Amino acid sequence: MSNKIVEYLGGTVKGNNGSNFVSTESFTGSGKVVGLYFSAHWCPPCRSFTPELARKYTKYKQQYPSFEIVFVSSDRSENDFDSYFSEMPWLALPFNEEGKKNKLMAQFGVRGIPALVILNGDTGKVISKDGRADTASETYPTRWKIQ
Repeated sequence: MSNKIVEYLGGTVKGNNGSNFVSTESFTGSGKVVGLYFSAHWCPPCRSFTPELARKYTKYKQQYPSFEIVFVSSDRSENDFDSYFSEMPWLALPFNEEGKKNKLMAQFGVRGIPALVILNGDTGKVISKDGRADTASETYPTRWKIQ
């Protein structure tokens, strides 16, 4: 059985140090949870939510190492993407993958940003379409566990 997240994102994504690439299979599969973070540098609500999400991600990742976030950018230039991504502790769909970004936005009904869609890391099934609101609660990690 093929991994749905690999189908969605492709075989590699950009590593969080900005220069390396990471195999999508390394953070997906059985028992894993993947958040797709739709955001952009030019978006004021995104700029305010990203540092908050980064703090929560760091805490959550220590407790649940089987969790990962992938930034899906709506930035207008690669320089904006690189600058914004450098502030994030997670992974990213490469900037030049606009076709995949558009497909993901349509597939998961993302109409505005910032948006955080939480997926089962094996099946690609949606766990939460409103991960952004979920993070407002201290109990959000328990909502994202694989059922």
